[in-house]
Amino acid sequence: NYKNSFSNKILKKYKKYKNFRLIGMGGSTLGTQTIYSFLNHKIKKNFLFIDNLKPKNDNYSKEKIVNLIVSKSGNTIETIVNSNIYLKKKDTNIFITENKNNYLYLLAKKLKSEIIHHNNFIGGRYSVLSEVGIVPAYFMGIDIRKLRSNISDIFKKNKIQLKDNSIKLAN
Repeated sequence: NYKNSFSNKILKKYKKYKNFRLIGMGGSTLGTQTIYSFLNHKIKKNFLFIDNLKPKNDNYSKEKIVNLIVSKSGNTIETIVNSNIYLKKKDTNIFITENKNNYLYLLAKKLKSEIIHHNNFIGGRYSVLSEVGIVPAYFMGIDIRKLRSNISDIFKKNKIQLKDNSIKLAN
């Protein structure tokens, strides 16, 4: 029953892009990396994950790219540092962060970038089926309604319940 904080109309503007760079740390990137690794054989787009403080070394510097900058708090220092290294004024940027005056939210406003609000009640590894994982999955060409439905079916079939941000197996 989760309600997305974005409209598909916004995302359709960026679907034509072939190259994506996802900048974030921990739960902000791990779920998306899992989806990409698992379904890579079906995905026709290129995704580069920047989830560490590493030297600038990617092959997209001369190609059009969409940067997806993900941080729930908007103040994760590693994400801020990497954003300052990788983002260029000419780039297309989409920020996924809480609807607060945090560093990344203010940077997105300054760059006149798209901002998708990250709901404050979902964090870390639990965020893969929220905007954090669903927006990149959409750009990968994955049917996000089907993805959520399939995962829900797996949970029901195996009697797995999510309660208070933890997984409980039914007896």
